Amino acid sequence: MSGKPIYRALADAFAEEGTDAQFILMGDGNMHFAIALDAHAGVQSVHVRHEHCAVAAATAYAIATNRVGIASVTCGPGLTQITTALPAAVRAQVPLVVFAGESPMHARFYNQLIDQAPIVTATGARYIAAHSATRMLDHVREAFLIARHDRVPVVLGVPYDLQKQPEHSDDDYEPSTSLLADGGRAQPDPRRLGELADWLMSAEAPVLIGGRGALRSGAADSIRRLADATGAMLATTLPVRGLFHDHRFSLGVAGGYASDVARETFAAADLVVAIGASLTYYTKDGGNLFPNAAVVQLDTAPRGLKDGMQAANLFVTADAKAGAEAAVAEIERRVAAGERPAAKIRSDDLAGRLQTEPADGAAFDIAAGEVDPRSVIAAIDRTVPKDWDIVTGSGHQAYYNSQMRGRPADRFLTVREFGAIGNGLSYALGVAAARQQGDKSRIVLIEGDGGFMMHVQELETLKRLGYRVLICVLNDAAYGSEIHKLQADGIDDSLARFGETPIAEIARGFGVRGADVTNVAQIPDLFRAFNAQGDSEVWNIRISDRVTAPTMRKTIARGHGNM
Repeated sequence: MSGKPIYRALADAFAEEGTDAQFILMGDGNMHFAIALDAHAGVQSVHVRHEHCAVAAATAYAIATNRVGIASVTCGPGLTQITTALPAAVRAQVPLVVFAGESPMHARFYNQLIDQAPIVTATGARYIAAHSATRMLDHVREAFLIARHDRVPVVLGVPYDLQKQPEHSDDDYEPSTSLLADGGRAQPDPRRLGELADWLMSAEAPVLIGGRGALRSGAADSIRRLADATGAMLATTLPVRGLFHDHRFSLGVAGGYASDVARETFAAADLVVAIGASLTYYTKDGGNLFPNAAVVQLDTAPRGLKDGMQAANLFVTADAKAGAEAAVAEIERRVAAGERPAAKIRSDDLAGRLQTEPADGAAFDIAAGEVDPRSVIAAIDRTVPKDWDIVTGSGHQAYYNSQMRGRPADRFLTVREFGAIGNGLSYALGVAAARQQGDKSRIVLIEGDGGFMMHVQELETLKRLGYRVLICVLNDAAYGSEIHKLQADGIDDSLARFGETPIAEIARGFGVRGADVTNVAQIPDLFRAFNAQGDSEVWNIRISDRVTAPTMRKTIARGHGNM
């Protein structure tokens, strides 16, 4: 035996797995491990003010870096605090390893004792109870292997007293990366590929939708080539908004967040091909987005049923890039043989409308001293350079920032699958840790007032660590989704309203800059002043509560069930 304590052996194993950042809230059950991991060269430790925020920040870090995110919490209440952040990461398919202490195995009484495994597994995450000193490093390797292979959070639970026992192995640690099977890119079945080509050649109004699988496989250029070869339009799922931002026939986001022009185009589509996309309820807008189209799903693991609906009419099992390239080759072969695609959906007029028409053309009466959130986002979009990171929170306000233009997918971070508000500030922390640009950081967080106030304490973390983030709070002085639904039902909405929360003053109380915005004309000058200095800043932007996002209008029209 090496004689070193297990907590140090665990930290060494995490370092061998390539850990370069840990997001922590320290307690009895994780303090020895966190300090031991921090001692490794190249590991940055981000101490946050709430356990939820540790896991949420690690989620954003994993997305921004394409690495396994690492968080660390103590046992009992430390573990229970993360049960909102975990399902958000599960549904967004984010690989995380969370080191969680467990209550001491041999204590007569411990007031934080709780059965942690069922709490974690109820969120969809995996739980590994690391109770064997002999197999402790095997548990670590298994946690990382599952996180990487299945793209899912894994919680590693290690009893507090066991961590201080001596390590039982002298073997060198073999990281999970050495065990990951590399079978190459999955190629499409020739028969299924032929059917896909048949459908693409005969479709008059085809649309290709790229999803997370397309981004991960590097398939964007191949999908563009396939669209150009067949005359198809392009679109994306919300998590990879901007994947085709520079293509003149890009419709933007598919689903409930589709623009007016995109929704009109999808309604006319006779074929939709989803590439590296799981075709969720939201991508299909509950089945309302492209009701007249035949649907093809090209994915590494297509499913016949997704979110209670038939996913597609034809399934092609393949890696997104390999499948798109094979389809391009087959289309080009047919064109060389004299066939011509039937598509006629593209036009200069449509390309012009995509560039010039607003995403939502509905008119609203805006009260004095308030601004239209659509105008706010348009002004921010014009002012902030296109290579800056845009991080978004959830809630009613999230629709508006999804319509920003000309921004690449790898600079736009949103995690919306669980519908949880309160994550935006934590996600911005994770991106700031990933970029490591100090006082020259180029990150904008767009969040609602309700979500911002849920974890406002993390402003102290931003300040303490010297991160610079521009935080734009779209403040309607209420929970926006709820007031619009209550108003539609004719019910008093006063309990969903907060009044004029002094958000800029609160920010200054944490030692960061704060400004009140009541006119979009202020934004260019405010941004120049922000960019000239090195501190974080919060803009309290008083938006109108009369402007209802089209997603909410459709939800109300259909009843308050699923959006």
